[in-house]
Amino acid sequence: MKNVMLKIKGTQNPVGNNEDVIELITEGKYYDKDNARYLVYEESELSGMEGCTTTLKITDDKVELKRFGRATSKLVFEKGKRHVSNYSTPYGNFRMEILTKKLDLEMDEKEKRKISLEYRISLQGLSEGTNKLDIEIM
Repeated sequence: MKNVMLKIKGTQNPVGNNEDVIELITEGKYYDKDNARYLVYEESELSGMEGCTTTLKITDDKVELKRFGRATSKLVFEKGKRHVSNYSTPYGNFRMEILTKKLDLEMDEKEKRKISLEYRISLQGLSEGTNKLDIEIM
């Protein structure tokens, strides 16, 4: 396991609302295990998920994002595939549906590695939109 710096940019484009962009740089951990790469980092107040730990499991054609803490969720990103999961918050549990439009991974062993996702999200009919997530491992 090695310490890394992560540059994270999240863009939310909810239907009927203005685009919201969050950018942050944070410390994280990176390691390889069982033919997958893992990133682990603590969420901050800026992301709105303070008190949560996020783990990304990265394989050749899939990214799984798990959050633990005051909100828990598991998101699966596979290009062209729809995945349904539960999103647990202090305010209740919600059904979340993800349809991944784009999944680009540059995960060779060079200095910089990148993950780029674009996906449609529906939160139990309460909210819908297109989101982007870009992570650069520095």
